[in-house]
Amino acid sequence: MKFIRRLVAAFLVIYLLPALASAGWWYVKARPQSWRDADWSSAGILPKPAQSPDAAVYIFSATTGGMKGAVASHAWIVTKEQGAQAYNRYDKVGWGKPIRRNAYQADARWYSNEPRLVATASGAEASRLIPKIEAAIAAYPYSSAGGYRIWPGPNSNTFVAHVLRSVPELNAVLPPDAVGRDYLPEGKLFQVDADGRDLHATLYGLAGVSAGVRSGLELHFFGLVAGLDIARPGIKIPALGRFGI
Repeated sequence: MKFIRRLVAAFLVIYLLPALASAGWWYVKARPQSWRDADWSSAGILPKPAQSPDAAVYIFSATTGGMKGAVASHAWIVTKEQGAQAYNRYDKVGWGKPIRRNAYQADARWYSNEPRLVATASGAEASRLIPKIEAAIAAYPYSSAGGYRIWPGPNSNTFVAHVLRSVPELNAVLPPDAVGRDYLPEGKLFQVDADGRDLHATLYGLAGVSAGVRSGLELHFFGLVAGLDIARPGIKIPALGRFGI
């Protein structure tokens, strides 16, 4: 019984308290009440394609809308071929066609929230990675209508995490508030990244662990992630994000 009490206390401190604190702050924060009221315009982060001819890859994440925004974010992928006059943006959403291409500006705000860069690649490296990214997008198993579930997945973050695991050269992990990222496609309980440097074990995205060079050590529970980064020292706090280098 003492062990169980300690386990419950640890859960409350590590997972529940940060989530409640974030929810309280989010509740009093000024924010749009619906998608109709939100700002979906460009945040001005990316250069105009004509002014930057090099190939490029960007992984973005932004806090989502409604009360979900207290604990969750939305991620998407942006690519641009060498000399292309436009970006291509890929999102997985719960309405319309599940994987949408260029439904929004490449660096647009999401429910009025500023996007943040998770990973970038440019030049020859981006040119090399874009075909791999496109192949991973095409291979995503939940790309048909109905292939979306807000929690525990597969959702927008499940999609982007699948691409990151398939193209580990991007050297990126979605932030701790990317709820759904730990749901492994096709009901898998265990997966190793394509380069073997990170491993993931999960009970359908409800509870599990990730460990490796990129992930450090992470424990996820009901979509909330706590962990330690080793390569880039830092801590990951559920609902609040990553703090460190």
